[in-house]
Amino acid sequence: MSFILAPSILSADCLHLEREIKLINQSEADWLHVDIMDGVFVPNITFGFPVLESIVKVSDKPLDVHLMIVEPQKFILQFRDLGVYMLNVHYEACLHLHSVVSKIKAAGMKAAVTLNPHTPVESLEDIIQDLDMVLIMSVNPGFSGQSFIPQSINKISRLKEMILRKGSNTLIEVDGGINIETGKQVLEAGADVLVAGNFIFNSDNLKEAIHKMKQILTTKL
Repeated sequence: MSFILAPSILSADCLHLEREIKLINQSEADWLHVDIMDGVFVPNITFGFPVLESIVKVSDKPLDVHLMIVEPQKFILQFRDLGVYMLNVHYEACLHLHSVVSKIKAAGMKAAVTLNPHTPVESLEDIIQDLDMVLIMSVNPGFSGQSFIPQSINKISRLKEMILRKGSNTLIEVDGGINIETGKQVLEAGADVLVAGNFIFNSDNLKEAIHKMKQILTTKL
């Protein structure tokens, strides 16, 4: 079983962001995960378009952009113009979710929907076949370094069952408190994509940490 690994630059050293991204380029990572926060939907502010434009110039990895903002539909074309691969919008931020997803796909990007820890996967029952990916937040969104919420395992399993029952090819991504131990647990529960921040960027050797993550299913806990 293979999986996609997307290091989250929310945990990177922002004073040396170019250096960190170039190390990711040289690593076994598959995507680059970028969290966009507006200080309204979540109590934090991160990267805006000027920073994202600079990231695009340096990164060789497909960009997996997670929007933790209100009214994400206003910015779809701007993210398209930057060449974003996967655009994540929150279920809780979209009054007309199907419309937003349709606009993302019409713009030529992959469409993902993110669920906060309190939002049941059953909320996506009628739209799951339209989604390229669902991002399960295994921490409360807003800040890196939080502890993994154990109930997320059951949530991933229920989502996987729904996807198989519907005959969909939707990927399951998990973000929050991911390390070797929790990463193995969520993969065994049915996840396809791991977002890892602190485990990678707080390590002594970024590329070696990514290598260890990619070997996660052969690791004995």
